[in-house]
Amino acid sequence: MKHSLYVALLVAASLLSYAFVLPAYAAIEPAEHQQHQHHYYCPMHPEVTSATPGSCPKCGMFLITKEPDTAEPETEHKQHTDAHMPPAAQKIFEQPIASLESVVDPSVNSKTPLQTTKYICPMHPHVVSDEPGNCPICGMNLEKVAVAEPHQDVVVGVSGGMQQALGMRSHVVTKSSLSRQVNTIGTVQYNENSIGHVHTRATGWIETLTVHNVGQQVKKGQLLYELYSPELVNAQDDYTQALDYLKQDKQRGRVLLSKARKRLALLGVDEEVIHRLEKTGETIYRVPFYAPQSGFISELTIRHGMYIQPGDTLFEIVNLDSVWVIADVFENEQSWLTEGRKVSVSAAAQGLFDIDSNIDYIYPELDPVTRAMRVRIKLNNMQDKLRPGTLVDVTLYGQPKQDVLTVPTEALILTGRENRVVVQRSDTSFASVPVKIGMMAQGKAEVLDGLNEHDKVVVSGQFLLDSEASIQGSLQRLSGVGKQTNTDAHQH
Repeated sequence: MKHSLYVALLVAASLLSYAFVLPAYAAIEPAEHQQHQHHYYCPMHPEVTSATPGSCPKCGMFLITKEPDTAEPETEHKQHTDAHMPPAAQKIFEQPIASLESVVDPSVNSKTPLQTTKYICPMHPHVVSDEPGNCPICGMNLEKVAVAEPHQDVVVGVSGGMQQALGMRSHVVTKSSLSRQVNTIGTVQYNENSIGHVHTRATGWIETLTVHNVGQQVKKGQLLYELYSPELVNAQDDYTQALDYLKQDKQRGRVLLSKARKRLALLGVDEEVIHRLEKTGETIYRVPFYAPQSGFISELTIRHGMYIQPGDTLFEIVNLDSVWVIADVFENEQSWLTEGRKVSVSAAAQGLFDIDSNIDYIYPELDPVTRAMRVRIKLNNMQDKLRPGTLVDVTLYGQPKQDVLTVPTEALILTGRENRVVVQRSDTSFASVPVKIGMMAQGKAEVLDGLNEHDKVVVSGQFLLDSEASIQGSLQRLSGVGKQTNTDAHQH
């Protein structure tokens, strides 16, 4: 009896548990099923989901499948991003990727003459159609684009408000003078034309030496050394004998006196020594020799008591009243440099700036290692501040060109194959045109072809306009084969 009662209680408990558990499972199952039913979403608008295949109601793109476990994080991230994004930015990101309505004013393009209308897929630009529809590849709505005729410039319209937002600036093409210039480094060197060498023309011994070290300053006419030379003594005796013979035979004496005087001069005897010999008639055994120019001693090879002979270099005297600056110019800048062109030299360490001079000489050979050409500049040394070996800044100016069309270099769009600028046709229309560029210097570029005087070129914000013009230019090239391209896309 007890056993039957125990079994009955177990059966009743089991029935009660099923009564409570089954409704809970019934409530949970629809929620799980609801989570797994949205298997399709739009690639351009991830918040658009569906349980069945179809097209996005916003852009018309085909819905694609997704994994259930990755759908929820993406949706949460999208909602979190949208919550912190400004309304203006949300509006921009909600537009199709190829829509340029925020930059390009469609009303301006529509008013441009000689334009046709094409429809293009933002995701597949090669899909071009003459009528609105959907892309056969991805299903997106085709965007309407105005295309100019092939022989017309591609004109892009930008509203005034958008021009202010992009910070667009324009510059008027004018004629001006333009000259090339190159900045380089130069080295100060001796003026080789002002280097003087002191040699002896007779053998003898140094009796008195007044110069004792290299770098010593000397002045013109200053005593350098005294020389005892038997040859000079004999030449003086011959001169005094000619003076005596002149008293006996004036005609014959004049000839002998002229020859004796010339001999002393050729041996290097100073004119003052000869005059002294004429007045006193006494032989000078220690013949003095004087500095031929002012400067400083750069080379000294003798000492007191040394024996010297012709051919020996006794002194080297350098005058620093003028110096040379040797500057290196690279190979691509050599063609427009000529002798006599203007040069500006600055030595900031010495407090010298913008010293004007000219190109004195262009050396004919190039450096075999650096492929550089040497240019020589002659400068007047102001207060002897420029010393040999000093590095200076050199600016070389080329031949200027007068009355040439110039534009700022910042207006150029350099692609490697061609140069382009964006020209402002009217207040709200712009066109990208190719130009041929010549000389570029001083922040300006010479325009050889493609622009006229008084044209307006964009110097800020032109790259976005050039990109839009390139897209429309591509549509021009595709417009002739639009039907064939569209047919191929359908086949794909």
